[in-house]
Amino acid sequence: MNEKTFKALLASTATIFTLIFCVMVMPAFFENPDIISAFAAGFVNPFASGYSADVILCWLVLLIWIVYEATQLSVRYGWICLLLGIIPGVAVGFALYLIIRHPQVNRET
Repeated sequence: MNEKTFKALLASTATIFTLIFCVMVMPAFFENPDIISAFAAGFVNPFASGYSADVILCWLVLLIWIVYEATQLSVRYGWICLLLGIIPGVAVGFALYLIIRHPQVNRET
């Protein structure tokens, strides 16, 4: 896979997730803007709890990776990806991090 395709697929995935988030989550949140209830809704049954725990821990892995590469490889702007990993979601933050880190890491090597 070439670099252009790599970046296009990542950007497409982030865009698709953002659209799904806007269609599925935002109307319910505007109807009841209680952030605590919205968070708790991810734990309504064992299956949802498993997926929610996975998402939270994936965000934590992303945090560790971004902090490590910021200190060891001087990769910049990872904090933006961490914010986007919270809203709209880890799929967006992770995809964006791969896009922004790629030229920085390749420049170093």
